Amino acid sequence: CMNYMLPLSYAWGNFSVLAVGIWAIVQRDSLDAIMMFLTGLLLTVLTDIIHISIFYPSHDYLSDAKRFSIGMAIFSLLLKPVSCYLVYRMYRERGGE
Repeated sequence: CMNYMLPLSYAWGNFSVLAVGIWAIVQRDSLDAIMMFLTGLLLTVLTDIIHISIFYPSHDYLSDAKRFSIGMAIFSLLLKPVSCYLVYRMYRERGGE
C-alpha cells in the first residue's frame, strides 16, 4: 500500500479483514466473528492474486520502492494460507463444526 502501485480496493480489502480479525480476537465467544474472519481471509487470497497479477508493473518501470512494495504484497499473500489454517484451528477450539 505504500507505493500506490496496487489499487485502493487492495488496501480496503486487507484492512477490513484486519478489522474483522481484531473483532474476532476480542470477542472470544463469538463463532460468527471467527467465521467472518476466515471467510474474509479466503476471499482476500483470491483478490490479492488478481490484484498482483493485473497490476504488476513491467520490468522497465520497477524502482526499488515498487519492488519492495510488491515483494511485501507477495509475502503477505504467501502467509495468508498459514493464517487461514490457524484461524480454522481457533474456530474448531471455539466449538465450530
